[in-house]
Amino acid sequence: MRPAADRAERQGHADFTGGVYGSLLAASVVLGAGSLGQFPRVELVVLLLLTGTVFWLAHVHAKLFGERLARQALDRREVLNVCREEWPILRATLPPALAVTVSPLLGLDVKGAVWLALGLAVAGQVGWSVRGARRAGASLRLVIVTASVNLLLGLLIVAVKLVLKH
Repeated sequence: MRPAADRAERQGHADFTGGVYGSLLAASVVLGAGSLGQFPRVELVVLLLLTGTVFWLAHVHAKLFGERLARQALDRREVLNVCREEWPILRATLPPALAVTVSPLLGLDVKGAVWLALGLAVAGQVGWSVRGARRAGASLRLVIVTASVNLLLGLLIVAVKLVLKH
């Protein structure tokens, strides 16, 4: 019965910072992907997934060896718990990668696929922040503030993309 209790406790204290961070990361990857090669959609999907994976692993490593190692010996359970805690970083890159993957079915060219992925990353960033604020019991005012700040950050990325024109 303890694994169910552990899961409930983790969900009750869920931190959605990783989802916001991962969405911002995905938007930044899409922004920086102006010089894709011969297979731009495949390259963008791989770039999104690999970058998300590397950042997820970096966060897992930092938590395991930065925070926890000083307090306790590491075991398999602890490693898996940290991997789950940091999962939103990688999970947030999946919708933009999926958007690029299905973009030909939607009749989008590569430029359209990039904009769709960027839009989903920004929407994800706002969504993760709202979900985290609501889960934390924030007031409606604070939920609106966090959504607005995250939307502003996302729109700054969009503005940079428009200025760079790639």
